[in-house]
Amino acid sequence: MNDTLIQLYQKRAEEFTLEKNKLQQQLRVSSLIRLLVFLAGGAAVYFLWENWQLVVIAVVVTLAIFLFLVSRHSDLKRDRDFKQALIDIQNEEIKIGKRDFLHRDDGSRFLEDDHEYNRDIDLFGRGSIFQYLNRSVTREGIITLARKLNSNDIFEITKKQEAVKELTQLLDFRQEYSATATLLENKQSPSDIAVWLKKHRSFVPNIFSWLPWLFFTLNILLATAYFLDFVNGYIFSTGFFLGLAITGRYVKKITQFSNEISELELFFNQYSSLLRQIEQQEFSSELLKEQRDQILTDGKPASARLKELSAAIGRLDQRNNMLFGILANGFGLWDLKQVQTIESWLEENKTHLTQWLEVVAEIDAMNSLGNFAFNHPNYIFPKIETGDFHLKAEEAIHPLLDPQKAIGNTIDISSGEFFIITGANMAGKSTFLRTVSTQIVFANVGLPIYAKSASYAPTKLITSMRTSDSLTDDESYFFSELKRLKYIVDKIEQEAYFIVLDEILKGTNSQDKANGSRRLIEKLSRKRATGIIATHDLSLTEVANEYDQISNYFFDADITNDELTFDYKFKDGVATNMNASFLLRKMGIVDA
Repeated sequence: MNDTLIQLYQKRAEEFTLEKNKLQQQLRVSSLIRLLVFLAGGAAVYFLWENWQLVVIAVVVTLAIFLFLVSRHSDLKRDRDFKQALIDIQNEEIKIGKRDFLHRDDGSRFLEDDHEYNRDIDLFGRGSIFQYLNRSVTREGIITLARKLNSNDIFEITKKQEAVKELTQLLDFRQEYSATATLLENKQSPSDIAVWLKKHRSFVPNIFSWLPWLFFTLNILLATAYFLDFVNGYIFSTGFFLGLAITGRYVKKITQFSNEISELELFFNQYSSLLRQIEQQEFSSELLKEQRDQILTDGKPASARLKELSAAIGRLDQRNNMLFGILANGFGLWDLKQVQTIESWLEENKTHLTQWLEVVAEIDAMNSLGNFAFNHPNYIFPKIETGDFHLKAEEAIHPLLDPQKAIGNTIDISSGEFFIITGANMAGKSTFLRTVSTQIVFANVGLPIYAKSASYAPTKLITSMRTSDSLTDDESYFFSELKRLKYIVDKIEQEAYFIVLDEILKGTNSQDKANGSRRLIEKLSRKRATGIIATHDLSLTEVANEYDQISNYFFDADITNDELTFDYKFKDGVATNMNASFLLRKMGIVDA
């Protein structure tokens, strides 16, 4: 990240801090006003005690004002916490911009043993691309981002690029969305909630959509008649006890339902805020417009629908106030009305709910991509071409390398070509393989890449670079390598891949390794496979003399005046300088 961006984040942090401090001052004033209103109400009751009508008026007015102030105080606290979340976002971007990101979630749980590439290219784990790139906040958003990086999806890349480009420009939207998501209480998994809602079976008859209003009206009439001495107390109380009896018939199911869904009130209210932000944002890119369209159901926005559900759950929760619950159910069948309202909502909307939650996760994941592009304005979006695979990237650099020290290299490879790369230890071979691999993954996701220019006809990626033995499966290192190579050969029989191999068959002796490696490269070449292999075995380079589509490249090392230096440049030809013996001697491991 350049200094200009760091300064931008610092400025925004300062602005949000000022706004937060103002809100903090308003909260202090709000607390004082609430106290004064409470004391004033108490004083009014004390001085007006002998006139009960005035006492009632004073209590009602005081209570109304106090409840309004409590609601306003809650809003101020929410605004303050929102500003703090925005401040935290700016500070985190500044830290990451200074290459301090190893404290973040490394996504190790998304590593897969049989994945085409994710264990080989620093995609997940400590110091990984995911750890550096991820800004998603919701649980499902993080999973969606990992799924995108793992997908090997080569379709609609131009559309993906357009969406990332648009989000790059929407700094306020991205950060406000993330700040809102930061305030979520992620106790419940959206997918688990969606499953529960789909499984729920309604138990309150539809008659209770209107019967409670009629019942309440009748009880109001009875109460009026009672206070006017038109009916006695027995008739008045009949309606009340009848309401309790009707409610009592369903009380066990209502209690169970209330316990299950009351925990979701905050979840739905918070997700409503995220959906509202998406609804209010005008998008121009096709993919983002498609996402936004998915949360407009029958002309009514999803956020409003979730708000209705959250409000209904909140009303049902009032039953936990024993006095209110007894009176409201006796006079107005309160619980049955609220449960019927909620169940009616579920019947109407539960088929859409999963879709809404997926949109929230998708935008959360896409925001990470847009944020990455924004933080790397010197990266470029490769020009996407059609036809057989081709990758040409000028001065390409791995995104995790320090840009102040990194050396760029140009790669130009087309379908059917295979590069054999030789070179000394630490000369840059493995880094180059990961650079090329990352460029393909980034391009397929729709991200910009670190290069001066690039054109790309898409392909899928498959690698074998970090095979390990398995003690739990009783597998040797060599057998693990063979399994991985078999996996690759089987995959390329089904569809085209770009193959990246790093020093294969390390688990056997030199001659056997040379023979096996040669035969594998020959087979891949006959199948018109495309890719690159790095090796220390110079004999493998002889294959290029027999196959036109195989080419030799190398990374050089120079030993001058007993000093080892590298230029990290990708060059035509075969390496001539190796450095293992020099390093053993230089480090005092062996005698000179």
